[in-house]
Amino acid sequence: MTTELKVEQEFKKVISERRSVRKYDPSWKISKEEIEELLNEAILAPSSSNLQPWRFIVINDQSLQEKLLPIAKNQQQTVDASAIIAVLGDTEAYRNVHTIYDKAQAEGFITPEIKETMVNNTWNNYSSFSPERRTNIALIDGGLISMQLMLAAKAKGYDTVPMGGYDPVAFRELFQIPERYVPVMLIALGKAAAEGRPTTRLPLEQVTFWNEFHGEK
Repeated sequence: MTTELKVEQEFKKVISERRSVRKYDPSWKISKEEIEELLNEAILAPSSSNLQPWRFIVINDQSLQEKLLPIAKNQQQTVDASAIIAVLGDTEAYRNVHTIYDKAQAEGFITPEIKETMVNNTWNNYSSFSPERRTNIALIDGGLISMQLMLAAKAKGYDTVPMGGYDPVAFRELFQIPERYVPVMLIALGKAAAEGRPTTRLPLEQVTFWNEFHGEK
């Protein structure tokens, strides 16, 4: 078996076996170092203008998970999982553009001239966008990194479930999150106590169109 084929098969195994798991072994703890390793893999995800608007709150203190439980609609995985990772989106991520492109230049990825053009264009464009548009960008980028995090976790033998069922206002109050950050989702991370339920998918021909669109009206 070639290396390329082995990599492909391993990747297919990860994406096909990932499930939304809601029952976790509460005695299983994932170390800070392991979680940091997962997040380091996740932050390789793409983002609009490479502004990397994602921010994480790793919640692995049991007492804090208990406080989060009613905010998360009493979903049991909130307290049984090793950690809850809250994904936030920075709607003012463009303010970091100098830091990002200075680093890109220092690492030899871009020339000073390209950096100057990218910084100016990015700042001018994003600062002129409406708050709603910047929020949408942050949510899209937050979705990209969330999926990458969940796949990275599965590749290491852990399980996850994305959680949209929570009170974002109460969550914001609990963690004193400034208005510029929008909650994207909560992700439970841990060792499954029971396998996630298999789900069906619509057939490819029902969701894919070639060179035209003729879906349901």
